[in-house]
Amino acid sequence: MLLIDKYAYLNKLAFVHPLEKMIFSLGLLLVTLIMKDERLSLITFFVMSAFIIIGAKIPLKYYIKLLLLPAFFLLTSLVSILLAITPSTTVLPAHVWSFTWMAWTIFIGKASVLTAQHLFFIVLGSISCLYFLILTTSVQGICFVLRQWRLPSLLVELVELTYHFIFIFLGSMQKIHLAQQARLGYHSPMQWLRSISMLIAALFVEMFQRSRELNNAMQSRGGESVYWQETSSYSKKNWLGMAVIFLVLIVYGGYFS
Repeated sequence: MLLIDKYAYLNKLAFVHPLEKMIFSLGLLLVTLIMKDERLSLITFFVMSAFIIIGAKIPLKYYIKLLLLPAFFLLTSLVSILLAITPSTTVLPAHVWSFTWMAWTIFIGKASVLTAQHLFFIVLGSISCLYFLILTTSVQGICFVLRQWRLPSLLVELVELTYHFIFIFLGSMQKIHLAQQARLGYHSPMQWLRSISMLIAALFVEMFQRSRELNNAMQSRGGESVYWQETSSYSKKNWLGMAVIFLVLIVYGGYFS
């Protein structure tokens, strides 16, 4: 079991009804995307991070590690937004930095800085909302809510199966890779290339066999899945707290916009 899946089942907010956590997470995500306010996005990030670290008791070190992954893609995207290239004969717009080499000029415009800054805070707030949902709610809880919302059963089953096969795929890959390392399968570049190709082929066969076994198991039950049922109950205190947070953020965002 991956650590992120373990925390989804064993965190301190696991007993909270998944509908409440999904409403809270997706609601703040919508507020962040609709308001498009930097201060609001930053507040959302701190609020969700506090619920993750203090409320759910997710270790701070692990949460920072999770943030580093989207941060890499975010920073590379911001670089492409910040940097612009134009012929050196062109009159530059308002900019904070420029460098001319031969017939070309690389520069960072003031408008690009504002766009990158705006995007950074919105993405930061949005990521914290999604991490709150992932780290505090199991996939069975999420699928339970999706069924309550009357989403197509085919879509919900695809979500559940895809999530299930991700862990099977990673577990099989780890075992095969460990066995190859024990046989010095990566001690030279040529051996590394040969081991990687064997790993990919073995994973393909493994996933194909697992999918057939799963299909046979479902067919033996008449083609119907056994759905997980939620046992926790709703909490008036949680709904009231969410309403207060939404109201404060909306009023705050409307006041400063």
